Amino acid sequence: MKKQLLAIVFICVTSISWSQINEIGVFIGGSNYIGDVGRTTYMYPNNIAASLIYKHNLNPRIALRGTLSYLPISGDDSKSSNAVRVNRNFNFKNSIKEVAVGIEYNFFEYDMTSEDKIYTPYILLEVAAFAYDSVESEITPGQYNLKTKISYAIPFGLGFKGKLGDNIGFSLETRVRYTFTDDLDYTTSNIPSLNFGGNSNDWYMFTGISLVYAFGRPACYAELK
Repeated sequence: MKKQLLAIVFICVTSISWSQINEIGVFIGGSNYIGDVGRTTYMYPNNIAASLIYKHNLNPRIALRGTLSYLPISGDDSKSSNAVRVNRNFNFKNSIKEVAVGIEYNFFEYDMTSEDKIYTPYILLEVAAFAYDSVESEITPGQYNLKTKISYAIPFGLGFKGKLGDNIGFSLETRVRYTFTDDLDYTTSNIPSLNFGGNSNDWYMFTGISLVYAFGRPACYAELK
């Protein structure tokens, strides 16, 4: 009996330590930004964006996750409801390349190997670093020399996920990023034509749907006889 107990404990420990459920997949949706140019609507996905996503489920409530994202953003004063911006009539396009890591917390227990714990809303808390283009100098009026910069963001989000079939899951998710920079829209006090007078940092958002494939064995369950 003692040998049986030791064998079961060993199998469970090794299973839990290296064979927890993992998920890998793609996230497709739309991105938008909030800053000193264009619309001021927070949820207005107007550029096609995508992510690669990996999750490691620690337990039915908590998953560690990482994402690599490509998030185009743009702004157009002519589409703003602000008369000052409409008269200014500036527009820009930029692209964000982001790496984010964080924790996904499920409101209900979620286990794709079960029959009933297959849907749940969740919240997302992350930290992110991203690269983007910033104006370095003005070549001629309206023509600018750009450089790549690195900055950071505090992302948080909400989502709903579920099981579609064997080892296949989906999620609907909105991620909001508060950045530590104010020049995603090329704003700069060094060039008069781009000095828009903003005094708050920029935001960007990503809303869409993901499909993931789950792999790795579930945690160990055993019966003693």
